[in-house]
Amino acid sequence: MSRQRIVGFSANLQRPSKTRALVEAVAAETAARIPVEIRLYDVVDAGNGLGSAWSREQLPLPARHILDEIEEADALIVGSPVYKGAYTGLFKHLFDFVDPAALANKPVAIVATGGGHRHALVVEHAFRPLFGFFNALAVPTAVYGSDADFENGALVNPGVRARVEDAAAQLSGLLTRGLLPGLRPAQTAAAVAGAAR
Repeated sequence: MSRQRIVGFSANLQRPSKTRALVEAVAAETAARIPVEIRLYDVVDAGNGLGSAWSREQLPLPARHILDEIEEADALIVGSPVYKGAYTGLFKHLFDFVDPAALANKPVAIVATGGGHRHALVVEHAFRPLFGFFNALAVPTAVYGSDADFENGALVNPGVRARVEDAAAQLSGLLTRGLLPGLRPAQTAAAVAGAAR
């Protein structure tokens, strides 16, 4: 049996980045729990024509490849740096091309980074509504890291690290059993629906 595939997508505009580090951290923690294939992409991998495309057909081939990977993945780990209280425009622009039915019931872990803690609610006020539109299963624990939580590009805050571990446990639970850790089957749908509100 082939391994389930997790696609990580980070909207950072340069590499290395703190956002990519968080996506990688959740991916690594998930892979430590269950056998999965991890594929990671950044918005810079989509090519220079992403922002000027008006239709999927106008996208550069690298961007179309990332879209295909997102739509065909068994689960996603998505992240963006925060600008003016929201994810980047290019992050949203790429997801504007995703087939609305492609993410239905797909587990999604959300991460974000910003200069300070005042941006932390972006995961609840921007990301969750977006993935709620797609009827995706956003895991209850989202991960936000500010500049102070990193040292030389590496995550050092133990509280944020704990949230990474929680998000990975929830993502792996959905992938292996359709369950969130610690919940009985009847509770899972309600917990996921509540998290998306």
